[in-house]
Amino acid sequence: MAVPKRKTTPSRRGMRRSHDALKVESFQECPNCGELKRPHILCGSCGHYNGREIVAIEA
Repeated sequence: MAVPKRKTTPSRRGMRRSHDALKVESFQECPNCGELKRPHILCGSCGHYNGREIVAIEA
């Protein structure tokens, strides 16, 4: 059975966990309606993506 020879220091433990933090989600403004949306995702309020209407949303 593999057992560590020395205790892992807090510094080394922190370096190992440096990539585990949650990232802040980015939002950008929809050029058509001005609502906030995720990048590279269809706008949920107006149905536009890349300057074209993809989904018809009834208002």
